[in-house]
Amino acid sequence: MILNHIWGLYAHPREEWKSIDARHESMTFALSHILIIALIPCIAAYYASAQLGWSIGAREATYLTQSSALTLSIAMYIGIIAAAFALAYLIHWMAKTFGAAPTFTQSMELAAYTATPAIMSGIAALYPELWFVTLGFLAGVAYSVYLLYSGVPILMHIPEERGFIYASSVVTAGLIMLVVLMVTSAMIWTNGFGPQYM
Repeated sequence: MILNHIWGLYAHPREEWKSIDARHESMTFALSHILIIALIPCIAAYYASAQLGWSIGAREATYLTQSSALTLSIAMYIGIIAAAFALAYLIHWMAKTFGAAPTFTQSMELAAYTATPAIMSGIAALYPELWFVTLGFLAGVAYSVYLLYSGVPILMHIPEERGFIYASSVVTAGLIMLVVLMVTSAMIWTNGFGPQYM
C-alpha cells in the first residue's frame, strides 16, 4: 500500500526508517506517497477558504471566491510537489560532502517521508483560526525535523555525528527555500495576482 509507512513514522520512527531502508521502493512509490499526502492541506485550505471563512482574532470571517480558492489550492499543490523535489535534490546534492552515496530515489524517499508531518498538518485548516493553524503547522514542522534527524543516518548509512551535521544542513537549506517561497508569493500577490474576496 502506498501510505503504509505513515503510521510507523509516527509510532516508531527509527524502526520504520530501518524498514524503509531495508526495502527501498521505486521512485513511483515515493512520488505516489507525496502526490496523495499533498492533497490533504490543499483540500482543507480550499474548503476553509471558500466555505468556512478565515478568522484572525475577533474580526469577522473572511471568505475567498470559489475560483480564487481553487486557484490558490492548485498553486499550493504544485508548490508542495516542487518543494519535495527541491528538498530531494538538496539531499542528493549534499550527500557526497557527508560521505553518503544515495540514489535520487533514496533522496526522494527521505524528502517525502520527512515532509509528511509538515504537509499533513495542513488538515488544521479545517478549523480556520490563524493561531490554531499556526500551532498545527509548527507541530508538524517540528516532527518533520525530528524525522529528518533520525532518518538521515539510517537511510544515508553514515555515522550519527555526521548525520546530525548533514540533517542540520538540510534543515537550513529547507528554511531558506521556505523564505524564498514566501517572498515569491508576496511579490506575486502585490503585483495583481492576489486572491479575490467575497
